[in-house]
Amino acid sequence: MKIKTILFLFFALTFYAYSQEDIKEKKEQIRALKVTFFNAELDLTSAEAEKFWPLYNAFDDKQFEIRHQKIKTYRNLMKDHILNKMSEKEASDLLYQIESTDYELYQLRKNFNANLKKFLPKVKIIKLKKAEEDFNRKLLQQYKDKKNKN
Repeated sequence: MKIKTILFLFFALTFYAYSQEDIKEKKEQIRALKVTFFNAELDLTSAEAEKFWPLYNAFDDKQFEIRHQKIKTYRNLMKDHILNKMSEKEASDLLYQIESTDYELYQLRKNFNANLKKFLPKVKIIKLKKAEEDFNRKLLQQYKDKKNKN
């Protein structure tokens, strides 16, 4: 769970650093890389792929929307100068918002998995989870490698 949180913050902060146009361009580049990577990892049949990709893209877009929308609020409130002056009530409210977002993302994943179970073997659903984690690790490593070269 820690890796997911770190990756979530990494992607959210990375995407925030770009303008809206850059975000769309980067998102499309990442989506193209994901398609290639997932197709290799999941070995989807053409019938499975036909059902999978529209569902996955909708899920991914909604997940991105939730994270992008909420992280902006959290990031602003989690600056040291604000955190150090935050009252217990304000901290409680922020914690509730974070938990609410986590639950919203959990429900989104749960519904997505339920839809996948209608046409994909459960083993492929688990492989998808692993492929997502592997893809994120690979993307993060490429970012680190690129940063170290500069």
